[in-house]
Amino acid sequence: MKLHHRSCVRLVNAVFYARHGVHEEERHLGGRYEVDAELVFDSREAAATDDISKTIDYSKAYAIIGEVMTSGEPVALIETLAARAAARLIEELDLAEKVTVKVRKRALPLGGLCDYAEAEHVIEKR
Repeated sequence: MKLHHRSCVRLVNAVFYARHGVHEEERHLGGRYEVDAELVFDSREAAATDDISKTIDYSKAYAIIGEVMTSGEPVALIETLAARAAARLIEELDLAEKVTVKVRKRALPLGGLCDYAEAEHVIEKR
């Protein structure tokens, strides 16, 4: 029997202050964005050796997400932020086999009550 091992490291509710949004006032004032990232990989070697170099460095993942969220030109869509963060993570974290990024925005100009809007982007190596 052939076994396939998959593990994941998650960053849950990483918070960034950034100046994105469709409306000019959102870009001017900025707002709070929350990000979840799930990084799937084979952790057998890390688990067997207890060697941090054999696993996903979640501090590096956090830094990558932070750069996407707070650097560069503002964007209109949280979908754009989720896609950019996922692309950078899968490119820069060699061990990652699959990346899922969710970006949430809580302060929504909807004219009504809503906890948050969320966009999710998934990239998987084949």
